[in-house]
Amino acid sequence: MSAAPAPRYLAAGESALVVEFGAKIDPAIHHRVLALDAALSKANIGGVIETVPTYRSLMIHFDPRRWPMEELVAAIARLEEAPRLALELRRRWHIPACYEPPFAEDIDLVASALGLSAARAAELHATARYRVYMYGFAPGFLFLGGLPQALNFPRRPMPRAPVPAGALLIAGGQALIASCPMPTGWYMLGRTPVKMFAPRRDPIFLMGIGDEVCFEQIGGSAFRELTEAAEAADYYPRCECVDDRA
Repeated sequence: MSAAPAPRYLAAGESALVVEFGAKIDPAIHHRVLALDAALSKANIGGVIETVPTYRSLMIHFDPRRWPMEELVAAIARLEEAPRLALELRRRWHIPACYEPPFAEDIDLVASALGLSAARAAELHATARYRVYMYGFAPGFLFLGGLPQALNFPRRPMPRAPVPAGALLIAGGQALIASCPMPTGWYMLGRTPVKMFAPRRDPIFLMGIGDEVCFEQIGGSAFRELTEAAEAADYYPRCECVDDRA
């Protein structure tokens, strides 16, 4: 087996460093991102303020008064070259999802364009297994990998009207769970009553980077019941730990 390519170290201004491991959405690349993130956390390097894992890179925010860029790159390279830490057990979440009107505003459009029935599009989306790769530009805004190739559909040329929180979105071979209402260039295939971001809940952010997501189809009446329970903080989706090290 060939060795993994060396990471690229890219300055992002004077107080952030991006360690880039690849150029595609890939679980092996993402594992390297999370392994370096875990190593940094364990090393507890003074002057490192925050780390932000993404699909293929780790952004490291640091105090430039304590770390010249070149010295930080050398320190990070030593960590990256050391034996990688075994990552913690990840969680598999079972998230209820409704693909019925009015909770699936774009499913007919997408299904027709792809030569599918709406029921088949819903089945493909619901039966896939997704990986949480990163949080996006809004609190709790989840970017997922694992969308079936049969649902690969380009972004809209122009954004659509705002989608609600819990919207299940797809575009460009990726999947999202919206955490708050917003306009989007993505397509809404369904909706979950589960809150990805809830400031009064512990934890505020439901899922961790590297977690797994499975959707479970529900009908409109179940969606409304679970929405009421979620609003009252009486509902928490089922999850279990997954150990890939065995």
